[in-house]
Amino acid sequence: MLNKLSVSQLAELSNLSKAYISQVKHGKRPPSDKLIKALTQEAQTRKTDYLTPFLRSRQSMNASPNTLELYRFIIDRFLSQIDPTKATRQVIERYLVSIPANGISLGNRYAHYRTIKTFCRWLESEYGIRSPMLNLKAPKLPKLILPSLTSEQVLMLIDKAGNIRNQAIIALATESGLRVSELANIKPEDIEWGTRIIKTLGKGGKESYAPFGKLSEQYLKVWLGLHSPNGNIWGIDKRGIQTMLRRLEEDTGLPCNPHTFRRTFACLLRKAGVDTMTIKDLGRWESLEMVQRYTRSVNFQDSLKFYKAPLS
Repeated sequence: MLNKLSVSQLAELSNLSKAYISQVKHGKRPPSDKLIKALTQEAQTRKTDYLTPFLRSRQSMNASPNTLELYRFIIDRFLSQIDPTKATRQVIERYLVSIPANGISLGNRYAHYRTIKTFCRWLESEYGIRSPMLNLKAPKLPKLILPSLTSEQVLMLIDKAGNIRNQAIIALATESGLRVSELANIKPEDIEWGTRIIKTLGKGGKESYAPFGKLSEQYLKVWLGLHSPNGNIWGIDKRGIQTMLRRLEEDTGLPCNPHTFRRTFACLLRKAGVDTMTIKDLGRWESLEMVQRYTRSVNFQDSLKFYKAPLS
């Protein structure tokens, strides 16, 4: 810092004379405590901003706004406590242990692990800062049976939804397995009525198709007959859909978050005998693992049909 700043800048920063600063820079006098303190404070304020270019790099890779916001939150918190240029594996381990688990799951800690690992890999490629996470294993996630709905429960929710728009949203979310961001961005021209498919822009800007059934078609046609879209077909955004579902959950006591309907989509197809690889393709999942995780309860129920109590 002493060599990077000019005599004038140093004099203004420390409120010391230019003559004295010049002598210090040329090694004729030692730096005073006052100058050292000023340099230390300036170094802290000029701390390298790693977060902004990291987020910019993720944005250039078409990361979704939700993913970018998650990265921002996790990395900002991480950098406020850890110097990535000096971090060791032990430092990262202690930091991850300090992250509270959400409920009985380690999902929160796992999300931090994945994000920090991605960030450290980026630091290594961009700045040559060796990643301390090379051999650090991820926190183990418990294999919970995640909640889904029966077809009867979905029909009850549709009945309780209050209006034709909400009924169309619930029917379509269940029959298509659309993510809430995909659901919120549907435009009239995205719907192909003849084949009952919707063109959608999924994770990472990936264009794909989602199917829907006759029940969704009925509600959609009634709704679009009453509503002239200006933007998406619903007249509300993603947050509006989430708010509607949250209120419905409070009224009925049934899980109604958008991902519940995506799991329900997978489970109802599995109950109908559709294989997991086909479900993966229909639901636009990147890997089979998530589908298998979602349908664990269905696999158990299928096996239960053949159960005979050994002692009865």
